[in-house]
Amino acid sequence: MQVHRDYYEILGISRDADGEEIRRSFRRLAFQYHPDRNHDADAEDKFKEINEAYQCLCDPEKRQMYDLRGHAASGGYADAGFGGLGEIFDTFFGGAFSDAATRAPRQGESFRFKTRVTFEEAAFGCVREFTVRRTEACPDCNGTGCAKGTSPLKCPDCRGTGRVRRVEQSIFGRFSHTVRCSRCNGAGSIITSPCTHCKGTAHITATRTLQTQIPAGIDSGGQVTLRGKGSLGVNGGPAGDVHVTVEVEPHEMFTRDGLDIGYELPINFAQAALGGEVAIPVLGGETTIRIPSNTQTGRVIRLKGKGIQEAGGRRSGDEVIQVRVVTPKKLDSEQRRLFEELAKTLPAE
Repeated sequence: MQVHRDYYEILGISRDADGEEIRRSFRRLAFQYHPDRNHDADAEDKFKEINEAYQCLCDPEKRQMYDLRGHAASGGYADAGFGGLGEIFDTFFGGAFSDAATRAPRQGESFRFKTRVTFEEAAFGCVREFTVRRTEACPDCNGTGCAKGTSPLKCPDCRGTGRVRRVEQSIFGRFSHTVRCSRCNGAGSIITSPCTHCKGTAHITATRTLQTQIPAGIDSGGQVTLRGKGSLGVNGGPAGDVHVTVEVEPHEMFTRDGLDIGYELPINFAQAALGGEVAIPVLGGETTIRIPSNTQTGRVIRLKGKGIQEAGGRRSGDEVIQVRVVTPKKLDSEQRRLFEELAKTLPAE
């Protein structure tokens, strides 16, 4: 069963409050909890509750029934939709909040892309291109919306303020408030000779190819952001951005751990026992390392500075080589004879 708070308690008034006290309390609380002004998670619910209480107590007949029967007499008021509440609020306060929200500066549309790069491209950096279809300031009128050689005129209705005073009769009585000028739509100016390219909108839609540098050392999940390369901002707001998320393809030989790269080096029994020099791959080429004699499987050899270079070149990782001694899968007769002779000389372990 739903529990209702007392309407007088919601509005913070006594049970003998007159109509003017009820209106003042509603106005104060509505300003405080209107969702366009208050972004708390429960602001909308509180605003609805305040409106429900006001709708009942501002009407003498409804108030009398509520005083006699409580919420059983007011069930219909609780179902007011938020759209209706916004209309009531805008009527009372002149649309100040909804108008401010409409005219407030907003960032333009941003775009998101994903791109795959090879292991080496991630290590050394590369360039990628992206195509975006974005909103831009009209190049013919430089974003004014006016034909060449002309300029906007001050709106005669609002005298350039974008606002006009209006007197209305509402449920609260007769009120005077300011609203957005309908002639200039709040701009304060009127375009009499619109630009033929953008039709007076001051912007166009264009397809652009953008280039971005994928920085050396980037890893999977890394992101590159092109600030201000998205669509034009609204009402003077900043342009949007282009966000590029990078996915690094796996390598056939290397693994990655931060700035270090890993490589597994297979060697045969002779190389493990006698040691010697072997060629191994490194990023961007090849180098030679020496295998110590009597090397066992699992031995780690570290090549300093042969890993991934950190973005900005401050430091580099290492190439970490793990040795694996490979047992031959098949021996010819001569190889078998030699291993048999060797086995006679080796101690049993």
